[in-house]
Amino acid sequence: DATVAGRTEELKVIAEAKQILMDTSNGAVSQTYSFVQAGAAMSSSMDLARSEVVVLIRKLAKTHHSAALSQLASRVAAVERYGAANGEDPFAKVRGLIQSMIEKLEREHEAEATEKAWCDENLAKTEAKKGELEDDVAKMTAKIDSAASSSAKLKEEVKVLQEELAALSREQAEMDKLRLETHEDYKVAKADLELGLSGVRKALSVLREYYGSSTALVQAGASAEQPAAPVKFSKAGGAGSSIIGILEVVESDFAKNLAKEEAEEADAESEYQKVTQENKISKATKTQDEKYKTQSFKSLDKTVTEYSSDREATNTELAAVLEYYGKVKERCIAKPESYEARKARREAEIEGLKQALKILQDETALMQRGRRAGRRHSHAFLAAQ
Repeated sequence: DATVAGRTEELKVIAEAKQILMDTSNGAVSQTYSFVQAGAAMSSSMDLARSEVVVLIRKLAKTHHSAALSQLASRVAAVERYGAANGEDPFAKVRGLIQSMIEKLEREHEAEATEKAWCDENLAKTEAKKGELEDDVAKMTAKIDSAASSSAKLKEEVKVLQEELAALSREQAEMDKLRLETHEDYKVAKADLELGLSGVRKALSVLREYYGSSTALVQAGASAEQPAAPVKFSKAGGAGSSIIGILEVVESDFAKNLAKEEAEEADAESEYQKVTQENKISKATKTQDEKYKTQSFKSLDKTVTEYSSDREATNTELAAVLEYYGKVKERCIAKPESYEARKARREAEIEGLKQALKILQDETALMQRGRRAGRRHSHAFLAAQ
């Protein structure tokens, strides 16, 4: 009886203790078994996930030499070390840190893409303008060089023409002087010959009139061989005949010389007139040529001046474009890392952080499933009691 009574009392005490536990410990059991036992069961998996995330971020930081990612890895490690307070999701803050970094990198990536588009547009426009101005300068320089060369050639030709005209004037002046002198000599010679010829002819006329014809003189000579007539004065027919003969020769010589002088004068005058006319034509031609070429090189010199002024203005504009082009290149090109390399690095960083987020999301989902399983286990335990 004592044994039965003792057993009955024990069962009563146990039933009372069970009722007390059921009335007061449901919440404590749920918290204990869902966060302690379930946490103990998954602690190694969560620690591995946290470690994997930190390693991944640190690897990204080292690979891409990123101080920002290195700082993020340190902050994530600190969060893992001290945990989330007040029973919050232990990965929530880590996810927030990583998400913030992804958004920051995406903003930087977008800003760099905008900058790249600006650089491409401005480099293209500036290079096109630079090429256009350089072409303009080259064309104007070619025109200036061509005009200057043509002008120099024309000036040399004008100089030659002026020398030829001066020589032609000197030649004409010398020829005029010589013609005048020759004509004066001719007039003197002609006057002398005409006077001499006139005198000879007068003398012949007088002698012929005195001595008679040549036949009479001959007959007079023949009669001299006849027996001498009585001595009385008679004309010296033989001497007269000789004088007349000599004067006839002189007359002939004078006439020939006069004709020769007249012929030479006529030839000299004809040649003078011919050369003078040729010189006039040559002078007129050369003078006109000089005038035309002088106008041409003056026009070319004006063209050179105008193009030089235009080229100077274009060079000033080109200098401004080159200065701006240098600034654009310094901003867009003169960087230790190209846009393509920065873009690839940024995309790799974002992709790596998204991978870290996925690890955390997967682990969070697993932890939530563990919580639900822990709660079911606690309820079953209490029901069994």
